[in-house]
Amino acid sequence: MAKTDSQALALVTTKIEEIIDRLERARAAFKCNDCLADHVSGVDLAVVESEVEQCVRRMLRALLIDTDNDHNTRDTPRRVARMFMETFAGRFTKPPALTDFPNVRNLDELYLVGPVTVRSTCAHHLCPITGRAWYGVIPDGRVIGLSKFTRLAEWIFARPQIQEEAVVQLADVIEEATKPRGLAVVVKANHSCVTWRGVKDADGTMVTSVMRGLLKDSPAARMEFLTLIGHRISE
Repeated sequence: MAKTDSQALALVTTKIEEIIDRLERARAAFKCNDCLADHVSGVDLAVVESEVEQCVRRMLRALLIDTDNDHNTRDTPRRVARMFMETFAGRFTKPPALTDFPNVRNLDELYLVGPVTVRSTCAHHLCPITGRAWYGVIPDGRVIGLSKFTRLAEWIFARPQIQEEAVVQLADVIEEATKPRGLAVVVKANHSCVTWRGVKDADGTMVTSVMRGLLKDSPAARMEFLTLIGHRISE
């Protein structure tokens, strides 16, 4: 690497450490599935993307790939950096604005939403996770628009995740937004860290669920929800 490149890399790395120092002074958690939107600016994210690009370049060199002379990988560091900023966008953006409506008809029966497509990244190996989510809601005083279930899932899953934590985070934000009498969230996803590496299992599927309120405490309500989504989960 040329001297000027080394100097530029050192400057970017210094800026990254300054951002981390600021996060630590603010006592802001920055684990893989935390949201940092209140603590980072557009300038910060440009620094992050530049640092990631340089790190990917060094990683490829460590793998003995000559990116300077290889037409296939010459721009790979830039592409990978942009990909990570996109696929981890849930860490850097505020939650989607939610339009909610009064439950004027006093609906007190279970309604279902889904399947909603979810895409994420395995926090252990940075491999893709793809799947579907289903929601069951017994509303109270407020309801949210149908599309907001999709937007919330996109926001939560666009981070490095393990599925067991992601489904809890998703349930938390929906419960906070709607204050329902009952809530169920079920996610079925395929993990390429299982299908693509390691044991290379052809399936690699996990199903996780969170039940709250009546959908946890009422066996009848819980059974109704599970019966309604049962055939969809098995597809």
